[in-house]
Amino acid sequence: MKKVKTMSAIKEIPVNLPKLLTLFKTIVPKLTNDKYKGQYGRIGVIGGSLEYTGAPFFAAISSMKVGADLSHVFCQANAAPVIKSYSPDLIVHPVLDCLDAVDKIQPWLERLHVIVIGPGLGREPLILKTVTNVLKLCTKLQKPIVIDADGLFILNDNIDLVSGQRNIILTPNAMEFRRLFGEDVNSVRQKMSCLGDGVVVLEKGVNDKIHIPHTNEVYSMPTGGSGRRCGGQGDLLSGSLATFFYWSLQSNQPNPAYVAACASSYLVKRANSTAFKKFGRSLLASDMINEISTVFRSDFEDAETG
Repeated sequence: MKKVKTMSAIKEIPVNLPKLLTLFKTIVPKLTNDKYKGQYGRIGVIGGSLEYTGAPFFAAISSMKVGADLSHVFCQANAAPVIKSYSPDLIVHPVLDCLDAVDKIQPWLERLHVIVIGPGLGREPLILKTVTNVLKLCTKLQKPIVIDADGLFILNDNIDLVSGQRNIILTPNAMEFRRLFGEDVNSVRQKMSCLGDGVVVLEKGVNDKIHIPHTNEVYSMPTGGSGRRCGGQGDLLSGSLATFFYWSLQSNQPNPAYVAACASSYLVKRANSTAFKKFGRSLLASDMINEISTVFRSDFEDAETG
């Protein structure tokens, strides 16, 4: 019997980290008194249910900790008071389970720069249907989108929702990646090729991998972080990714999704390793949030930037 080729058969290209670190600094906007609130980024997070309130908070607050000015969370009504209690810095909309949720969300979408779909979303069929319609609306409005967690669950049988669209980043872990694209190399290549040149896939793992579907290129980020795999780290990545994505687009990078994916991958791994030195096995995602500013100042900013 012919042996099936797995993903290991696809050649991975190690990134040039020193070059990337220099590039990261070029997309970070300088802080000046000439800007008004919102110009450094307005991020929207679609997610949050009774069971999962931490995930949308982590995504939204990390987008602001990186440097976005405003972050909105569009969640189910019973999740809103809890999410609001976590931080007064977030703008929380308890609308996802309204019958007219899409109509309520639409006016806000037009003001937002990047939309994150999935953190803490849950899998209630009616909610998933609503969010599917929000996703369609986002693509119609040509909004840059990051899709994570249960947002990816929507795509398992509906990958055509993003195929051929522009400025979309998917952030699956290893299991979510297999559900989306299969396990053998031929399946992965075939399904990837259908995505077009406007979608990038950030596969999370020990070495995060950035897939460029239309070129069949796979870039491997360095090993980082620690052995501590607490919940919430993927949410920190999706939120920080949204801010980096906006900045990359604003700085007219030729490959903005790729640059943003590399930047968020690097930041979260570094925040994890920095926090691990302090907390070890007790490390939590909330500890990593507190390290974002330290890592950012050290690795992402020139002295005159901040």
